[in-house]
Amino acid sequence: MAIQGDVSEHINSLENAMHSMGVEGKVYAVKSEKDLPLDALAIPGGESTTIGKLLHHYRLMDKIRDAVKDGMPVLGTCAGMILLAKEGNGDVLKTRQPLLELMDIKVDRNAFGRQRESFEADLKIPALGAKPFPAVFIRAPVIERVWGKAKPLAEYDGKIVFAREDSMLAVAFHPELTSDTRLHEFFLKLA
Repeated sequence: MAIQGDVSEHINSLENAMHSMGVEGKVYAVKSEKDLPLDALAIPGGESTTIGKLLHHYRLMDKIRDAVKDGMPVLGTCAGMILLAKEGNGDVLKTRQPLLELMDIKVDRNAFGRQRESFEADLKIPALGAKPFPAVFIRAPVIERVWGKAKPLAEYDGKIVFAREDSMLAVAFHPELTSDTRLHEFFLKLA
């Protein structure tokens, strides 16, 4: 999704992941409804309220919902995770944050604080293997609650920071800001 946020970083990470997997393919910058549906969609980090409003403005909300309901895998990182949620905390409600309402998760925006509280941490993510994953948290949200088919895949400091529901992945951190392609490879395998 190329309307705001870490677009070029995700494109590079997805291309590197495909190369690492020995998979040929093309990564497209999705900017309008004519670009959908695809084999898979990454919704990057950025400013979630802005991305949500732009998705609505460009008539992409229903297109994305329909494509995901038809089985298109989707990866939402940071702001993308917020957009995938069915529920948000008070901050989400106060800003009238548009949500795609696809995943059985409730999110808390900026759960780790403001920009100056950003940090990096090595996470244990069994789905990605034994080696810890280098996670970059920038004004990161967390998942307050999961239900239904949503399952936590990783936690940091007792808080859920990575979840999966069917072919949807919600990630609180920025895997595109590291050279580790395992999370993007995991996502591409869903496609």
